[in-house]
Amino acid sequence: MPQMLQLYLPLFLASDEPALTQHIIDKSNLGASFGSYRIRKRSIDARKRQIHINLTVDVYQVGEAITDIALENSFVCQNVSNKPEVAIIGAGPAGLFAALRLIELGLKPVVFERGKDVRSRRRDLAMLNREHIVNPESNYCFGEGGAGTYSDGKLYTRSGKRGSIRRILERFYLNGADENILVEAHPHIGTNKLPQIITTIREKIIECGGEVRFESKLTHITHQQSGIKTIEINGTETLSFKAVILATGHSARDIFHLLDKVGIAIEFKPFALGVRIEHPQEIIDSIQYHTAQRGDYLPPASYSLVEQIKGRGVYSFCMCPGGIIAPCATAPGEVVTNGWSPSKRNNPYANSGIVVPVEMTDISYLGNSGPLAGLAFQSFIEQKACEMAGGKQTAPAQRMTDFVNGRFSQSLPDCSYQPGIKSTNLSEVLPPFIHSRLKEAFKVFGKTMNGYLHPEAVLVAPESRTSSPVRIPRNPETLMHEGCNGLFPCAEGAGYAGGIVSAAIDGERVAEAIAAYLKK
Repeated sequence: MPQMLQLYLPLFLASDEPALTQHIIDKSNLGASFGSYRIRKRSIDARKRQIHINLTVDVYQVGEAITDIALENSFVCQNVSNKPEVAIIGAGPAGLFAALRLIELGLKPVVFERGKDVRSRRRDLAMLNREHIVNPESNYCFGEGGAGTYSDGKLYTRSGKRGSIRRILERFYLNGADENILVEAHPHIGTNKLPQIITTIREKIIECGGEVRFESKLTHITHQQSGIKTIEINGTETLSFKAVILATGHSARDIFHLLDKVGIAIEFKPFALGVRIEHPQEIIDSIQYHTAQRGDYLPPASYSLVEQIKGRGVYSFCMCPGGIIAPCATAPGEVVTNGWSPSKRNNPYANSGIVVPVEMTDISYLGNSGPLAGLAFQSFIEQKACEMAGGKQTAPAQRMTDFVNGRFSQSLPDCSYQPGIKSTNLSEVLPPFIHSRLKEAFKVFGKTMNGYLHPEAVLVAPESRTSSPVRIPRNPETLMHEGCNGLFPCAEGAGYAGGIVSAAIDGERVAEAIAAYLKK
């Protein structure tokens, strides 16, 4: 059985393989009987000027077999083709992981995805980036794998109390992700690798007797007091299910309108809105690593920022080192930004959302109220941004230093946002309660991270799809909609998750709740 060591090492030692090996030999007291070692966990501590690496390693003696990565979970495919069917609306992480869990529980998942398969989506993304053409059913938000597939694949979450993070990571690993996601403190797959993993998961669902249907949009729901009755797909096909998982994501605005129309209760949910900021990656590296040259051993640096401004937190969101700003509109006439990174995070820019929470009291000036007020506010800002920047997918932008000093940017730095950016006073795009807080927060962030307030940093607006502005209420015990038996709101679109892992966890929880419900 291997010996486990906890090591806290300066970077120069951790990055020198012969020196690291000798250090492990000395610490293990194995001497000539030392065979090899395997890293179990790795994280970077860059809080002080001298960077350290935290390592957990398994040390093996000569002749001792190196075991595979210890997996706590496995997946056994069983034929569910003739088992009771459960409809899943949406093939994002929540829907796909719910499908896998239903199979384990002896139920047949039938997945309906409004968008295209993960490979076919690429053509629509190319048209969006190059030709500014938005396909409302196939874009960065809609399609197989959901918004996360082409928006980074970050797997870090704090949702451990809701379910097993390790279980989700292992599912990704078993379907083709690199084993480093089980080792790194902040695991990340990368947009270039996620599509094949998503394809593998789909093939596994079908192999086990489940169904996955693309370009199949939920267009109507009928329900009685006893619960859900039928669902309608593409306006032509009416189907009956005893249980329906609603895992449509935070941008499926038509679904929120549909639920409101047919009398299924929804609620306003606070969300956040702001800008996406982009720096040259070398600036963030020099700030975080206290050195002009990052070197080969350290990954591109990231950051996490939060500050209370006028009684409300302003914080960084979805930070993408070595990343790209992407156009994430889901309809013509709106501009939406988000960010992603490839697996190597080797692009020359670092970007992050910087956002301000939005409460119902903030948006009453638009004359909106009720459960769809936040959605209307999002749309208003996104349409205004589109209009200010010329009516296509070109995004309004401003140098951060000009934004803070109230100046129009006479020129803009290079930016990774492919549809292009247009110099704009963002005070004309963002409402005062957001603009003023961002302005003060950037001043503070410039002191927290000396050099962050940089003239080569550019703000691109808006970052508006941080989370759903609507919550679909459900019973905390049964996870079923409180007013519609058999309907199970799930993950980001329902207001119960944020990110790939937490959505996947919620999908598994809902699948387990459905199994309990159908047994009754």
